[in-house]
Amino acid sequence: MTKKWFVAFILAATGFLYSFFAFNVRATALEIRLLSAEVMKPALAELSGEFERVSGGKLTINYDSAGKVRTRVQNDEAADVVIIQRPAAELLAEQGKLRRESIVTLAKSGVAVAVPLGRPKPDISSVDALKRSLLAAKSIAYPNPGRGAASGLHFRSVIEVLGIADQVNAKAKLMNGTVPEFVAVDSAEIVISQPMELLATPGHELVGWLPDELQDFKNFTWAAAVAANAKQPEAAKALIQFLSSPTAAKVIKKKGMQPVTE
Repeated sequence: MTKKWFVAFILAATGFLYSFFAFNVRATALEIRLLSAEVMKPALAELSGEFERVSGGKLTINYDSAGKVRTRVQNDEAADVVIIQRPAAELLAEQGKLRRESIVTLAKSGVAVAVPLGRPKPDISSVDALKRSLLAAKSIAYPNPGRGAASGLHFRSVIEVLGIADQVNAKAKLMNGTVPEFVAVDSAEIVISQPMELLATPGHELVGWLPDELQDFKNFTWAAAVAANAKQPEAAKALIQFLSSPTAAKVIKKKGMQPVTE
């Protein structure tokens, strides 16, 4: 190797090493902002640390009801990744708030029933059985529809369809936060929410899902997408890829949702 080529090689290698270390410094300092529906909290609580470990970045997560997440995105709140129902994500993409090509379905869910440990499990095996069990219960807790909680809005429509809205709401306790937050200060004979939240609630056991005829699986399909105003779009894509990976799917399934691969 001539002296000229040797010097060129050293300069190129030095430039490569500088770029490599500079990239890693940036990656380590990188902050990725995730705005997510509350239902994903149990899974994200377990997955966030692993993502930070493999990416070297910092993941900052803000949770809210699905309805409020949609409003916050519509109001152009700063975020890199958003997790919300798939139909809502597509609508937000039409409004120019999310990048349509980035939308990835993560999981499917529904509305379910739980009871405090040790209490008899109500019969929810059919529509009629569920109706009888709801009428017989002394107290029923479900997410406040006024907050835009997806499961609360859906359960409200269920009791309206069953013709028992007045009877249920007369003894209802509307939850203004997550189910674990509610049971920390109050209790109810029957608790309604999505399975992922119910499985994460101390002192309670999952009875089962509402009958299929009373579910709305389309609107309980959860997706992630890159925000149109994302400051870290490439890192956001990496996060979505991680959340839709087989590793994440195992955690999502364990926490009570059905993972979806695309």
